[in-house]
Amino acid sequence: MSTTEINQDTAGQPLLRIRDLKVGFSSRDRVLPAVRGIDIELFKGEVLGIVGESGSGKSLGMLASLGLQARNAIVSGSVVFKGKELVGRPRREMRALRGAEISMIFQDPLSSLNPVMTVGDQIREALFLHNRGMSKAKATERVLELLQLVAIPQPDRRINQYPHEFSGGMRQRVMIAMAVANNPELLVADEPTTALDVTVQAQIMRMLRDLKEKLGLALILITHDLGVVAGHADRVAVIYAGLVVEEAEVRELFANPRHPYTRGLIDSIPKLTASNEKLYSIPGAPPMLGALPEGCAFHPRCGFAQDICRKAAPPVIELGRHRAACHFAESLPSWAGAGRTAEAEERGNG
Repeated sequence: MSTTEINQDTAGQPLLRIRDLKVGFSSRDRVLPAVRGIDIELFKGEVLGIVGESGSGKSLGMLASLGLQARNAIVSGSVVFKGKELVGRPRREMRALRGAEISMIFQDPLSSLNPVMTVGDQIREALFLHNRGMSKAKATERVLELLQLVAIPQPDRRINQYPHEFSGGMRQRVMIAMAVANNPELLVADEPTTALDVTVQAQIMRMLRDLKEKLGLALILITHDLGVVAGHADRVAVIYAGLVVEEAEVRELFANPRHPYTRGLIDSIPKLTASNEKLYSIPGAPPMLGALPEGCAFHPRCGFAQDICRKAAPPVIELGRHRAACHFAESLPSWAGAGRTAEAEERGNG
C-alpha cells in the first residue's frame, strides 16, 4: 500500500503524531539533550522506517513516546496516539496502553525474555495483564495459536520450553508472538534483526510484513540497516543527533536524498557487484551527548559544509512530500549514488 493510499484511507488523520519530542537527562546543574525535537507521523497500515547511527536518538525517542524513559529523563513535546496525548499520561494508563494498543519488540530477545519462565508462561502473562477474566485454558489455546502464527514448529512442545532452548531467530519469533498477542494497532520493532544471520533476518522481516497485512498493523521499524528499510518501509525518517534531518517516501529518499548525511548512509551500503572500490564510511563520529557543535550538528562530518552551516541551525525545507533539514537541500550537487534503490531493496528482501 502506498503512502498516498494510506493518507486517503485515513482522511488525513494519523494514527500516531509526534511533535517536537525532546528527551534530556539531568546531570548535576544542567540537562543533556539526547532527543532535540522529533516530528513524525504514522498512518494506519503504514510502515515507517526510522534510521540513523547508534546514539542518534532513534530508539530513545520511541521509548520515551511509550513512557519507557529512564527515571532521570526529562520528556517534553507531544505524542498523540488515536487522539490521546501520551506525554504526561499517568503510568497506570500507559501500562494499560502498552501491550494492548501499542506493542514493542525490543532489540535483544535473550535479555528481554525471562530465563526462568517458560515461553508459554511469558506469553500467557501478556494475555492475563490485558484480559483479566481469561481462563488458563483459553490463554493456553491462544498461546498455541500465536506460536503457530509466527511459524514456530511443534508449538505444543515448545510452549513448555525455556528461552535458552530456542535459537536466536526462534526467540525473536517468541517476542513477536508476545507483541501481537493482544491485537495491537501499532507495533514498534527496535532493531528486530540484530545479531541474526542474513537468512534468518530475511525470514523475520517477511514474517513482520505478513503479520502487518494479516492483522492490519501499523509498523515502525527502527534500524541502522538501510537495506531493511528499502525492502519493507513506505516512508523513511532519518535521524541524526536527536533530530529528523530528512523524511520522504522510500523510493524518493533513495533516488534523490537531499541531506548529506542520508547520502553518506546510502553510500555506505555494500554494493552487490564485484568491485575493488573501498567501502565508503562517513568521516568522524556522531557528537557526544552535551557536546553538540554550533550550527548544523552534522557540519564537522559534512563535505558540503560552508560558513552558514557552522553558525546557524538549518531550517526544515519542504520539497513537496520530501523534507530535509539542510541549508542546501534544494541546491546540493548531483549525486553519484543515485539509482541504488533496487540494490538496497534486493539486499533488504534477502
